[in-house]
Amino acid sequence: MLKEFLYPLVKVFTPFNIFQYITFRAAYAAVTSLLIAFIFGPKIIQLLRDLKAGQSIRTDGPQTHLAKAGTPTMGGIMMIFSIVISLLLWQDIRNRYTWILLFCTLGFGAVGFIDDMLKIFRKNSTGIPARVKLLGQFIVATAVAVYLFVNRNPYTTQLYIPMFKEPILDLGFWWIPFAVLLQVGFSNAVNLTDGLDGLATGLVIMAGIAFAVICYLSGRQDYATYLQIPYLPGTGELAILSLAYVGAAVGFLWFNTHPAEVMMGDTGSLALGGILGTLALIVKKEILLLVIGGVFVMEAASVIIQVIYYKWKKKRVFLMAPLHHHFELKGWPEVKVVVRFWILGGLFLILSLSTLKIQ
Repeated sequence: MLKEFLYPLVKVFTPFNIFQYITFRAAYAAVTSLLIAFIFGPKIIQLLRDLKAGQSIRTDGPQTHLAKAGTPTMGGIMMIFSIVISLLLWQDIRNRYTWILLFCTLGFGAVGFIDDMLKIFRKNSTGIPARVKLLGQFIVATAVAVYLFVNRNPYTTQLYIPMFKEPILDLGFWWIPFAVLLQVGFSNAVNLTDGLDGLATGLVIMAGIAFAVICYLSGRQDYATYLQIPYLPGTGELAILSLAYVGAAVGFLWFNTHPAEVMMGDTGSLALGGILGTLALIVKKEILLLVIGGVFVMEAASVIIQVIYYKWKKKRVFLMAPLHHHFELKGWPEVKVVVRFWILGGLFLILSLSTLKIQ
């Protein structure tokens, strides 16, 4: 929005020329979302306390978590608010990807918000029924996938894998269900990871940094040609959204680090996961997303493995799923689990970016 208002005045005031640069606007999008989270965070936390929006804790989990009962949840509102305001201020509002990501953020966030509200009213960890929750996610994801398919470019339905220059497959119409499953799957993967103070928040910061780099490179013809990745006009603007996403998460982490003053809840985790899935679809990094969000994948896989193996053998592979709880029950302190998972997330970040050159 600022670009639309200020850049046309460059003839009057030359310094406004800086608003044409994505790098400038991306940097200030991060600062803006960070400051919004810092400034409004305490007020939002107090409001949640006044509304008695406390977290309900599962009694069958690690007993150390019982002390967290009553900690304000729905802190994801803070991040969504920060991202949306920053996006509208700094990203090009004439760019269609701006509105796709805005819809995605608010859509997945709304599903999580309803789930969190029901948990609060019922005073337990059960929100909306799983089928209804999934239906809401599928509706949002389908709307995004259909829009991208109808307005597709030559690369939209093609599937790329890391370290290969050419696409391995053109999914055609089947790209739509693939895109829907990716968005819903990653939305839930982030949700499953959000079980320890700061764990999911730190990991989404790393994923956001990866996508900021990838989006910027994909939107520059010179860099895309040099790296031999698809050149996707307009996607450079998504670097602004990605860094706004990072800034909001950093601001939230200030309050979410152990011992957490607030938890993101489904409001935040579903929205953040949905954003990652949508970004991957737009910049054609659907498979690379599994590396960028490697820890999220591990957490989701641990739940799937646990459920399938228990139904088959009536035995558990892990002491408890998701995976972070397994290590807690093995005696690791919560902070140690979080930091070690962050280290893994950092390694996945480096590995994912290195694949851009190794092809």
